[in-house]
Amino acid sequence: MNARLALSIDDRRTFADGHAFGDTGAYERLTGRVRFWADPVDGKHPTITDLDKAPRNGDGLVEYTADFCLLKPVEMARGNNRVFFDYGNRGNKRALQFFNDAVGSGSPIALEHAGNGFLMRRGYTIAWLAWQGDLLPGDGRMLLDVPVATDGGTPITGTVRNEYIVNAPGVSVMPLSGLAPSRSYPAVSLDTRKAQLTRRRYAASPRETIPHDAWSFARLEESPAVDGLGRDRAVVPSDIHLYLHRGFETGWIYELIYEARDPRVLGLGHLAVRDFISFLKHGDQDAEGNPNPLRESDGRIEKAYAWGRSQTGRCIRDFIHLGFNADEAGRRTFDGVLPHVAGGGKMWMNHRFAHLTVLPGQEHENHYTVVDRFPFSYARSTDHLTGQEDAILKRPDTDPLVIHTDSSSEYWHRRASLVITDTRGRDLPQPETVRVYCWAGSQHYASPLVTKPEHGIAANLQNTVATSMFFRANLDALDRWATHGTPPPPSRTPTRRDGTLVPVEEWRAGFPAIPGVALPRGPSRLERLDFGPDVDRGLTEEPPKVIGNEEYPILVPAGDADGNDWAGVRAPMVAAPLGTYVGWNLRRPELGRGAMVGITGSYIPLPETEDERAQTGDPRQSILERYPNAAAYIDAIRHAAEALVRDGLMLEEDVERAVADAAGWGRCRHVVRLPSEPGAQQ
Repeated sequence: MNARLALSIDDRRTFADGHAFGDTGAYERLTGRVRFWADPVDGKHPTITDLDKAPRNGDGLVEYTADFCLLKPVEMARGNNRVFFDYGNRGNKRALQFFNDAVGSGSPIALEHAGNGFLMRRGYTIAWLAWQGDLLPGDGRMLLDVPVATDGGTPITGTVRNEYIVNAPGVSVMPLSGLAPSRSYPAVSLDTRKAQLTRRRYAASPRETIPHDAWSFARLEESPAVDGLGRDRAVVPSDIHLYLHRGFETGWIYELIYEARDPRVLGLGHLAVRDFISFLKHGDQDAEGNPNPLRESDGRIEKAYAWGRSQTGRCIRDFIHLGFNADEAGRRTFDGVLPHVAGGGKMWMNHRFAHLTVLPGQEHENHYTVVDRFPFSYARSTDHLTGQEDAILKRPDTDPLVIHTDSSSEYWHRRASLVITDTRGRDLPQPETVRVYCWAGSQHYASPLVTKPEHGIAANLQNTVATSMFFRANLDALDRWATHGTPPPPSRTPTRRDGTLVPVEEWRAGFPAIPGVALPRGPSRLERLDFGPDVDRGLTEEPPKVIGNEEYPILVPAGDADGNDWAGVRAPMVAAPLGTYVGWNLRRPELGRGAMVGITGSYIPLPETEDERAQTGDPRQSILERYPNAAAYIDAIRHAAEALVRDGLMLEEDVERAVADAAGWGRCRHVVRLPSEPGAQQ
């Protein structure tokens, strides 16, 4: 392989104090930087927006650099010869949290960061590489440094649109990007008359223009007063900050449209991942003669798998759709991928003035987004609104195997029904190389560690359904599929055919009338948006035009008598419920009455006794009507877990973990006042 990268290992140390993980033994951690070189004219990679406008070195190549991290067996020959690539999320490492139920860390080194040791016991080399080029340093984030594009040295300018929603009073300054970890595109002019700031109550509400003299391109600075009494403040002009003089009102959507400069070549993130993984699989040494660290002690990588959740689940889908799963030599980059909670989206990445960190396409937050555009599905179909025919998987020689998983939240917030339907809302059979699972009744972020239910900014308690056991089973299934051709269990999702994937009106008619619980207006709609004629070339027009009344149908899972999703993979907590677990939640009244909280679900406790049920008028069966005592509840959880094991959707080792979590009426994840033992007092 003619490597176009060079690895610099800056730190190499023992992981987890040398703890031996089963047959694999001890692990070590390698961290450093990778220098990459991209040829803007060689044609051996998919088109990268503005790569032709990036500065070049003396060899005519574009240089960029990325942080990397490897957790590998000390003795590679004792590993499983597989790379597990964690795309992370917004520069953060995530896989050990979700696959190993570990304490999260941006610098995993201690035994607690190994959690239950699953990935290590299986023998994987876990790899991370920075791929997001618009992040700022801080909190241990991994950074990708990419060049700024220019027109022959002249700054490139363009229209940028950002939204801001604050959920606490007292905020008057925001970075233009809206998010502290993300770089802001500098404003060309500080004259607010050349920009437009508006606000609106909900995504589709009329915009109210904020007068130009009511805000500034500026930030505030504070210090103790000279006399030691109070604090002094100063307004400092800034081309990367928005200062609203009277402060932001909570829950309102503020939108700034301004002329910005200095777009970065963010599409290089895809190329970095492709070339890094290809080198780990096939390379003997890098461009500077340094050996491939995974070839030590007779190591050789046979398979590479990728996992990403939310933003990075979408990144995987984008990577495949754009053709990056074929390396420079035409070989398959990833043999299998596990995009999680991506919904129907891809990325706003290989575009000029893209914003990678923003959470797109919610009902209330960042509703109008280029992220959610056709194709939505892995299967080939035709967009009936535009006539375009396409699919995410369209290169059989290099496409990976796919296990795509969504929670219930993605059907409400992230337009996930379009993954499994055509654009008219009809069931769309997936390719044989794809499995899609809906993790029924769970939410977008499901903490693997035991937590108490909390409200946050939501009206209802947030969803606490545990699902990390499914990650482990899915990875084992993917490895068997890629290695031996053993297919995973069939897809499990709601469908139009069996009446479990329905319009919101049908869902609403079947949802129980739980006292005091308001229902959402509907899932996040997807209007047909026009971002201009060059959107597929990476050039977007902002704001987009909404095309008439044309929309894509967004469908949601139908519920049972408790309101829990019928179809999909039911975690033990959902199969033996102590509440109604749904993928939606509403904002507290002062933060946007009636609007949903993005990517957030609800846990609505069941009445505990028949008396409580009768007193409140709750139509749901009480806890004690379902389970006469805590032991019976534990038995129900065990039965549900064992059924998932028989179906190949859960590992045997996770049964006892589910049972342990169920102790004491599952108090680690529920609000229950019933005694754990007969006659006990609470």
